[in-house]
Amino acid sequence: MSAIGVVSACSCLRPGVWLLRPGMQKMSSFGLHRAARCAAKDYYEVLVLGGGTGGIAMSARMKRKVGAGNVAVVEPSKTHYYQPLWTLVGGGAKQLAASARPTGSVMPKGVEWIKSRVTALDPEKNCVWLENDIKISYKYLIIALGISLHYEKIKGLPEGFHHPKIGSNYSVHTVEKTWKALQDFKEGNAIFTFPNTPVKCAGAPQKIMYLSEAYWRKTGKRSKANIMFNTSLGVIFGVKKYADALLEIIKERNIAVNYKRNLVEVRADKQEAVFENLDKPVMTEVHQYEMLHVTPPMGPPDVLINSPVSDEIGWVDVDKETLQHKKYPNVFGIGDCTNLPTSRTAAAVAAQSGVLDKTISLVMKNQLPAKKYDGYTSCPLVTGYNKVILAEFDYDAQPLETFPIDQSKERVTMYHMKANMMPFLYWNALLK
Repeated sequence: MSAIGVVSACSCLRPGVWLLRPGMQKMSSFGLHRAARCAAKDYYEVLVLGGGTGGIAMSARMKRKVGAGNVAVVEPSKTHYYQPLWTLVGGGAKQLAASARPTGSVMPKGVEWIKSRVTALDPEKNCVWLENDIKISYKYLIIALGISLHYEKIKGLPEGFHHPKIGSNYSVHTVEKTWKALQDFKEGNAIFTFPNTPVKCAGAPQKIMYLSEAYWRKTGKRSKANIMFNTSLGVIFGVKKYADALLEIIKERNIAVNYKRNLVEVRADKQEAVFENLDKPVMTEVHQYEMLHVTPPMGPPDVLINSPVSDEIGWVDVDKETLQHKKYPNVFGIGDCTNLPTSRTAAAVAAQSGVLDKTISLVMKNQLPAKKYDGYTSCPLVTGYNKVILAEFDYDAQPLETFPIDQSKERVTMYHMKANMMPFLYWNALLK
């Protein structure tokens, strides 16, 4: 599954169809919650760790099951971001502000917001520990802590972002630097990277490359740009149908792809990027760049590493069909922090939330989970300012498509779905 990139930054498609109607019906019942800097209570029937896509969506579902005041979300961030939009922000097609909402505005009414950070999990005693030694107990626990970015694992970063010519669409602090580097490009190498770790939205490192190429064609700079995609993977994409389509685009647009290349150092003062050759680990390559887009190494949040709920790497260890923890039956996981063998996208979270809702409902009735998650995920591959290839697939990397058309073709309609319809569905349906 590493070829796909095991990826929440892509948009949701198939789940959006069934999310829209119930989401709109429920909109009127949601509003601002009561924020808290520490726990209002020391026990909740359902405790959710993480206020990202999966955490907010599941807290809304759980409140309808167990009632207002019985669900809490632990989340330290005051701002909630719709990260799939950052591809378009980095390409100059959207504003960063459009991707942000105050966390309080997306928290379901009747769900307690515990504005703190989780420091330890103790599933044997059905409790977690927060900052300032605050202990919260639970009957059911949902872990939705997302994935951590590790720019520091690349020598010269993150301090290298203080220099021009370098950006990254994966961080709110660096996504606008991507657009600045894109605009300031004159001539030379434009390098786009993919790390030697699981990432969220494995298509995103390519999306900004295609947008950059389109922008330089539009502004008359394309002939001065040597575009390089240096990826740690051995394939361009993990699903053959879409990989074949992408390779045709790459050939047509004269983009160089270097496989098994992993970024290990950035010398920002010299505008040099250093890559290791994964087939020949003792060898490194140094490339001068006029623009560099960095996709950082990623991994599980620190609190999950060596945690009793995690596997040997640090991902929450859940059943891939039910999302129930393999050891603790009252613990569940969703989204980027789990070891589900599928791509980490918002579409995956949307599909998972429906399955997890049914799983928890049956567990609450002392019944065995029956609904099975098939690994569905979606990645709208932006290939231009009005073009998208809509990739949808399952655990087996087989296409699992929504529309009765060839989705491996670039389409304007899919671009508008990615850029306009999906953000609306996200804020008004998925989170509700």
